Amino acid sequence: MTQTNRDIKLEEDVSLHIFTASAAMVGVCLTVIGLLRVVLTIRGGATFADDLLALDAFLFLVSCLLAYFALRTRGSHRMHRLERLADSLFITGLVLMVFVCGLIVYEIV
Repeated sequence: MTQTNRDIKLEEDVSLHIFTASAAMVGVCLTVIGLLRVVLTIRGGATFADDLLALDAFLFLVSCLLAYFALRTRGSHRMHRLERLADSLFITGLVLMVFVCGLIVYEIV
């Protein structure tokens, strides 16, 4: 296998990992939103965390779609661009999720 083929294969692997992980994270965000709404209904009160989790789910969804398009793209330049954008959004979503977790812990305690 040549160096170029190995690089393309590695890039496809990264896109595939971003695609699967971000799709799973959309589900995690939606599950936490549902659980948070149940807890807040029982205990009373309101929080800004569910709104941030909805934004986070949207970031993960866009990241998932960009990774999918990167996998489907034939041109390597376009694939790299889409993959970098998907990766950036995925990392941003993870950072936001950690912030929201801290917010939830702070507000529930």
